[in-house]
Amino acid sequence: MSHDFDLLVIGAGSGGVRASRIAASHGARVAVAEEYRVGGTCVIRGCVPKKLLVYGSHFAEDLEDARRFGWHIEAKRFDWPTLRDNVAAEVDRLNGLYQNTLDNNKVTTLPGHARLIDANTVEVDGKRHTAETILIATGARPFTPDIPGAEHGITSNEVFHLPTLPRRMVIAGAGYIATEFAGVFHELGVDVTLINRSDTILRGWEPALADRLLQISLAKGLNFKLNCRLERVEKTETGLVLHFTDGKTMETDVVLWALGRVPNIEGLGLDDVGVALNEKGAIAVDADNRTNVANIFAVGDVTDRVQLTPVAIREGHSFADRQFGEKNWHVDYSAIPSAVFSNPPLGSVGMTEAQARNAFGQVRIFTSDFRPMKNVLAGRNERALYKLVVDAATDRVVGAHMIGPDAPEILQAVAIAVKAGLTKAQFDDTMALHPTMSEELVLMR
Repeated sequence: MSHDFDLLVIGAGSGGVRASRIAASHGARVAVAEEYRVGGTCVIRGCVPKKLLVYGSHFAEDLEDARRFGWHIEAKRFDWPTLRDNVAAEVDRLNGLYQNTLDNNKVTTLPGHARLIDANTVEVDGKRHTAETILIATGARPFTPDIPGAEHGITSNEVFHLPTLPRRMVIAGAGYIATEFAGVFHELGVDVTLINRSDTILRGWEPALADRLLQISLAKGLNFKLNCRLERVEKTETGLVLHFTDGKTMETDVVLWALGRVPNIEGLGLDDVGVALNEKGAIAVDADNRTNVANIFAVGDVTDRVQLTPVAIREGHSFADRQFGEKNWHVDYSAIPSAVFSNPPLGSVGMTEAQARNAFGQVRIFTSDFRPMKNVLAGRNERALYKLVVDAATDRVVGAHMIGPDAPEILQAVAIAVKAGLTKAQFDDTMALHPTMSEELVLMR
């Protein structure tokens, strides 16, 4: 039987676009269905616009610190619509580039919501298309709690489009999204309170870094309400009132839900075709990204393995190479670097100290706790913390964790060394580059 396409991809985010492009480069006839905008969460309403807001917010401290370096700025005023609209314009530009990538590779774009009819048929806004192979790359969306009044809050999808800056904001959550937006809006002059049901922020990260971020954030004036449970949100004439299970209340202007992300599986027709889900409600796949239906595959956040854009991109690439290019390679999920673009930012790769102790028993820990040179002259009492985790038996560096200025930029290079299995002795043998913050990585004794 002849099909309309060799590959039909549902979702034009990072993973779907990469899979489409690579499959097309191998000669496959490819279509991609997208119901919103080409580019996906990362480009349209995720890491890219978020990072631009981070850059914009940092000027608050940079302009203040500049005085100690001899720069006198008479008037300082922030205009939210300027930043908001310039970020939106950059998103539009990137959206166009992603669409051009598909067009230039002769990938057919099918605008609209896609739904599986059977193992080889996809309906997009009422029109049916057939394909030999189907790839689901629909990503994930912000989780909204099931409590009365939750609809009065916003998520990271809407936060980039606020008409005005609120005077007060409550951010529910304590993961990377929550801490990043807390840092951004605090620097932009919003009275920010982060609420969380436990007493831990950045669960799963190296605890020493999470604790350092908490201490620095408190010193900067961010508010934290931990060990609390939100019962309902009430809308009033003057804003929102949060009601907690202990009977206490809190008033705010905006509630931002930052409680994690859930796979986008609704309305895809998975039940009709028999595509299985795992215990987390994500699409279950094997090492080849294949579902239990032989010709249907899935990559990226919809599988809820590692919710990171570079992971989705590699999964899409390896899938396309295996299926259409006869290149049999798989994604290596070990030593994946990650970052939190908080204020200050964190970077991490490999094992935490606890994970390494569980895996190897004996480990050696090296830390450097220092005040960056810029902070010293600026009179800012804010310290960076670097930590190396070493397997005592092999001397191999199995984890690197840091918080401080430009930590993610430095961490990317360190990730190469950790991924390559370099030893602490090899770190020590490397000459320091002075004066830099990164030289601390080769000076820990």
